[in-house]
Amino acid sequence: MEVILRQDVDELGMEGDIVNVARGYARNYLIPKGIALEANQQSIRTFEAQRKKIEVRKLRAKEDAEKVEERLRGMVITFSYKAGEEGKLYGSVTSMDIASHLEKQGIIVDRRKIQLEKPIKTLGEFEVPIRVYRGITPSVKVVVAREEG
Repeated sequence: MEVILRQDVDELGMEGDIVNVARGYARNYLIPKGIALEANQQSIRTFEAQRKKIEVRKLRAKEDAEKVEERLRGMVITFSYKAGEEGKLYGSVTSMDIASHLEKQGIIVDRRKIQLEKPIKTLGEFEVPIRVYRGITPSVKVVVAREEG
């Protein structure tokens, strides 16, 4: 079934793209959530009229993502946690912790865009990729140190 995406969907397409998906996926998820419209003649004409606005919005979003990428590149984030003898943390560093630390720095990043496979539970240095836009994925260095005291 062909649908027109009303917003970007990872692994599927960008806003305004006409994509072919399974009928159940379209009818049970994409259309009810307002993520897509069924691709018929009327909806295609409507989206063609809005294409200029969509292109301008995409260009602006990409420019903003490139600015965020510049700020993130080479950034080091340090966390201090209590740890046991073998370097295991009493707690963990999650994507939410990283997002809140970045927000304090003035960089707003959705925590779901932080590609941390599982929470960090040991001391050390870790490279964490952050997908800010399609094809733009800078990495930040997360340093987890032992809390003094």
